[in-house]
Formats: sequence, C-alpha cells, structure tokens
Amino acid sequence: MKISLLQQTYKDVLVGIPLAKESHHYTSLLNLCVEQSLERDESSNRNHLPSTGGGIGSHQDTEVSGAVVPTTDDITSSFANMNSLFCPREVMLLQLTLIKMMVAKAESQEIEFTTRQKYCEILVLLLKEAKIDSKLICLLGSGDQLLSHMASKSLASLVYFQLKEENTLNTTWLAFSLKTLSGFPVNTQVAECLWTLTAITKDILTDEVLTKAGILKKLLAPLDAVLEGFYNCILFDHFDSHHYASPFSGATNNLITFIDLLETLLASRVELELPLQCQRLMFLKVSYILNLISSSVHYLIKKKFIMLLKKCVLYKSREDARSASLFSQNPSLREDMLALSNAALQALNFTWLNQIPLGGKTSYFGGSEPSQDASDQTVLRALSLVVLKALEFKIQNSATEAEIKDFQSSMSLLLSFWRKHLKSYPVGHDCEWLSLVFMEQDDDMWEAAKALLLIYLKFSSLRHEVADNSSQKEEETWNSLTHASGYNPHCIFLFFLEKIAFDSTVLLDFLISSETCFLEYLVRYLKLLQKDWNQFVDVCNRFDTQHGAFQSISSVKPLHQEKQSSVTAESLQNTCCEPELQTLTSLASSHNYLVFTTEQGDNEVAESTQSTSLICTDSTGMLGSLQSLVDYDSSEDSELELDGKECLVNTKQVPLSNEGETGIRGTGCSYADDKGSIFKSQVLPLKQKASNTSSCLTGMASSDNILPPRIMLYNSTKCLEELQKAISRLQNRNLFPYNPSALLKLLNHVEKISNMN
Repeated sequence: MKISLLQQTYKDVLVGIPLAKESHHYTSLLNLCVEQSLERDESSNRNHLPSTGGGIGSHQDTEVSGAVVPTTDDITSSFANMNSLFCPREVMLLQLTLIKMMVAKAESQEIEFTTRQKYCEILVLLLKEAKIDSKLICLLGSGDQLLSHMASKSLASLVYFQLKEENTLNTTWLAFSLKTLSGFPVNTQVAECLWTLTAITKDILTDEVLTKAGILKKLLAPLDAVLEGFYNCILFDHFDSHHYASPFSGATNNLITFIDLLETLLASRVELELPLQCQRLMFLKVSYILNLISSSVHYLIKKKFIMLLKKCVLYKSREDARSASLFSQNPSLREDMLALSNAALQALNFTWLNQIPLGGKTSYFGGSEPSQDASDQTVLRALSLVVLKALEFKIQNSATEAEIKDFQSSMSLLLSFWRKHLKSYPVGHDCEWLSLVFMEQDDDMWEAAKALLLIYLKFSSLRHEVADNSSQKEEETWNSLTHASGYNPHCIFLFFLEKIAFDSTVLLDFLISSETCFLEYLVRYLKLLQKDWNQFVDVCNRFDTQHGAFQSISSVKPLHQEKQSSVTAESLQNTCCEPELQTLTSLASSHNYLVFTTEQGDNEVAESTQSTSLICTDSTGMLGSLQSLVDYDSSEDSELELDGKECLVNTKQVPLSNEGETGIRGTGCSYADDKGSIFKSQVLPLKQKASNTSSCLTGMASSDNILPPRIMLYNSTKCLEELQKAISRLQNRNLFPYNPSALLKLLNHVEKISNMN
C-alpha cells in the first residue's frame, strides 16, 4: 500500500500538482526505515546478491515472495500488481528520489507559491520531527553503492535547503563531517562525506538568487581547520603502496573525490573577499600535489591533479571566471599565485617534468596503429601551460637580470620536454613549438602566447631601464636569445598566421568568442607592433629567406577546424641566389614535388635576380584549402573583399606535342600592393611524363625588374587589413558583440605604418 502512495505522490510532485493531504501524512510516507534496509543489505551480501542492481524487480528472493515477475508487455499497466515485489530497498530509493525532487521543486520559481510552501512544510517536518538527516547519514555507510549515493544526494539537498531557507547549518551533518575528516586515515570511509560537501558547495555556486558570500562562509568556516588537516594527511600518504595502483580501490576513490572538492573550493574562492585557508591550500601547499604527481599513483589521479593545477594557474575553474583585475582587488591571490609559481618552477629545476609519464591514448580512430606521438596531448598541454603561466607570474612580479637567465634555463627544459614527447613534428625553429603544442586547444594556446608576450614585454622594459640606447650588436644578441628560447612574439604570431593560411576569418572567430583571451593578446601585440615594426619586418624577411627555403614540406595541420594540409605558396618563397634554388629543387624532388622556373627562349632558366621560385599545389586544391571558415559577408558586400589583392587563377591546357608529352595546369597570379606596384607570375609548359604530379613551381618577377616582393610581410599585413575591414562591417551593422573602437584604431595604425614602408 505504501508503494502505491509513494508512486502517486511522485507523479503529483513531478508535474507540480498541489498535494491534497496534510503535511504529516507525507512526512510519514517519506520517513525512512533505515534499520530494516541495513538488515536486508547485510542479508543480500551474505547471499551474494548484486547490491547495486537497480530498478523494479531486481530482488528475486522467491522464498519471500511467490509472485511472478511481470512480462515486458504488462509493465506499463502493472504498478498495482507489483506491490508485493517491492522490497525495502526499492521503497527507500523511491523515497530518496522524492525527497531530492521535493527540495528542487520547493526552490523552483515555476511552481505556485502555495505548492512550494507545502513542500517546505513537509521538508521542515522531516528534519525536525523525523530526524531524516541522521537516517541519511547512517545510509552513507551502506555497502549498497546506489543506496549510499542517493542518500548523499538527498542529504546534500536538505543541508542546502536549510542554509538557504533558514540561514542555518545542519548541526547533525556538521558533526558527522568533522568526525569523519578528523578521523582519517584511521577512518578510511571519507568519500561520501567529501562528495556531500562538494555537492552542497556546487548547489550554492549555481544558485542565481542566493547571496553566496555569507552562505559559503557559514558552510566552510566551521570546516576550515579540519579540511587543512585532512589535506596534509591525505596528500602526505604513502602513495607507493598498492592501494593507489588501481583506479577502483577505496583509496583512489577518496583521492578522486577530494580532487573534485578542491576544484569546487577553487571555484568558490571568487565569491569571498577574504578567502578561507581551505580555499588557498592548493596554492600555498602545492608542493604536496607536485610530489604526488611524480609518485607511482595511478595515472588517472595524476591527470586530474594536473588539470587542477592548470585551473589554478588560469584561475578559470568556473566558466564565468573573472579577469586579471582580481589581483588588484585581492592581495592574497597575488601571494598565492606567486607561491604556486615558485614551487612549480623549483620542481621544474629538479627534472620534475621528466618524472611524469604521459600515458598514451588507449583507443584511436581510423587505423590499426597508434600515432607516433603516443603521449597524452591534453596532459602535455596542461603541464606546459602550468610552466608558462608560472614563469609569467614570477617574472611579472620580480624581474631582474638574473631572472632572465633563469627563464632561459626553464624554457630550455620546456623545449626539451616538447621535443621528447613530440618527436614526429618537423620543427626547424623553436618559436614554432607553441603553435604546434597548443594547436588543438585554442584557449590554452592564447593563454600561453599571452604569457610569453608579457614576459617579452617585461624583459624589454627592463633592458630599456638599464640602458636607454643599446648598440646594434646588443640588439642582435637580444633578438637571437628570444628566438633561441622560443618566445619571440613576432615569430610566434607569424607561425600562427601561417598555420591558419593567413585566414582573417579565423582571427575574427577568436575575437568574437568569449572562450579565449585572444582579444587581450591581440591588443597587446598590436601595441608592440607599432613600436617594434622594424623588428617585425626583419622577422618576416627571415621567414622568406630561411624558413621558406629550408623547412621541409609536410602536412602540418593548422589550428582551426579545417585542418588544411597544404602550405601556402607565399610562405614557401625561395631566395634569389642560385645555390639556394638548387637546394629547394632537391628538397622538392625528395618530396615528390615538381620544380619549375620561368623559361626564356628555348628552355633556358631565367636569371636568379629576376625570378623567384614558389612551390604550390594544384590551383583548384589551393583555393579550396583557403576557404574561409565562416562567411561574414552578405551578398551585396562580397565584392568589397577583393580590393585588387586576390589571386586570380586561370587554368589552361598546354598543347601537347607528338612525342607523348603532357601539358600541365597553368597558374597565373597577380598581386597589387598598396603602392600600386603589380607583380605578375606565369607558369610555362614543361616537358614531362604523364606520371608526374599536378604540383607546380610558380616563377614570380616584378614587371619593373625590381626585387621580389616580401611575401610573409605582404600576407601578414594583408590578413590584418582584412580583419580590420571585417570588424568594421560588423560594427556598422551592430553585429559585433562589443565595442571594437580601440582595436580598430590599432589595426588602422598598423595599416598606415605598413603603407609608409
């Protein structure tokens, strides 16, 4: 009979129907029979019955009940006939589900006020008269995992309900938590207690109406000291023991549950003006976590702690994380970040990174063999970001001449770490590592790029304070160090532009997205670009002469979703001298690419001072690979993008000779720069066998016999100009999500500098 009433009450609460009977009736209906359930739980364990078998009819003790289990066809209409099959366990699970649902409905503004008031009366009676909290705490220790978990959820809901409605903390639950946590490690059953505290804190954080600061302090302040003691105890355990080798052991479960609590405490820190000690533990005592990561615990635990460290350095565990202005508002945060940074960098100096095994992925798609780089890329990025942000925090707050040497040493260790775990990447320049390591995680990449940019700006400022006018030799030495340590900002930005094929719409995506710090990075970089234009031009020239000539042609995937495998023709420009042309020819032939040069007369090679060789793929494939990710233009404005700077591709069939020679697809490109100079290129037919590929080498020369154009400089500035135009169009239509006036001003200034040069 009781199960029928519970089922009807469940249906009424589910749809929000007012409860007709008095509150005491529902209180007695929801009151738990804990002793009977625990006795049955012990009996089930003795009979080897599955304790977590969920659902109706899971108990099949024919000696207790001689009823026949209904067939599938009768289930929809047989609730009334199945009452005899409901054992105390199923009844209790339904009671726990109903209690949690009633708490949720009592807090919902979509339910009528009188109905919500009735729910509150029932819950208060359950707490005051039925002592439901004590019974739920007894269920936490049940061997039935499903029953224990449902009891934890219901207990967390009731404690949260009391905090919100009565502004009081449940004393029964508080006493249980203090006793359980302080009794560790003698008492090892702490996972349920930790989970309940985590659930209560999350409920408070997700409440949009509640004033969180006061409630959080009321919840966490009584537990502050015992949580610190528990942190010291559980992270100072003997992790070399076999208890932590399995991901399913009780010790591992305790650690994983505690990591979830630490993550929630980190997220709650932003709500308090003065954080509690338990919210600062992962900063002030991060050495415990670092030691655990390098121990022999299961890889799952290491990975979760590494991801927690990443959230600490980014302070981004909540999706609506505040900005860096927190540092000025909260001095303790600056202190905590510095403590974390110093500990992480100190561990780095003792080869901490090399002691961390990066487990490979156990499953892969599209083949029978795993990739050459079997390292866990997620953990690799997280560890790298922890190191880079730690370097940023330390240098931003205490930069000296000695710090520059320490930074270079740390970057050398990090670069070695990347080379060790990413052996299949053909990297010819250390500044390219950043875009390769973080290419699949946009938000992490811009955080890392911003960290290195801030470090560069800090060191530059320090150098100018020491000596206002540096000699040319000192400047060259300084620039060489930035390249050798992989943090030259111009080089990093150009490598990224190359990876996305100079597609301005990718940059626009990042600017519109709220998930990355690209806006902050771009503003800082454009300010640097205005002051450091000559250095930017020098780096572009270096790309044209060194990177383009000697980088192997590979299918390096770009950052965004398109994953283009082709490399732009402009980024692979060869230099003018004849030996380098031979080098490029042999390089291209080793990769099954064809090399063509502009012909003069009868198959004569044009003089190197009048032609420049470029490698490109088939014209149609090239255009397809450079399609924009998102079309931000309407049809009437699409012509504005042309502006005389597009590559016009014409395909023509070269007449065939009688000797079986094959013609190739000809590609003609014309570039018009901002000064009106027109550069033309032409592909002439070449005698070849039919088995040759469709790739071609385009010879480019100025119509006025001037030097070849600076391809990297042209492409990068053109990309920024296109970005400026796209932002302006969106702003004119009131489609841009924020006011981009300051950004447009910087982009316009860069365009003026580019036109002047």
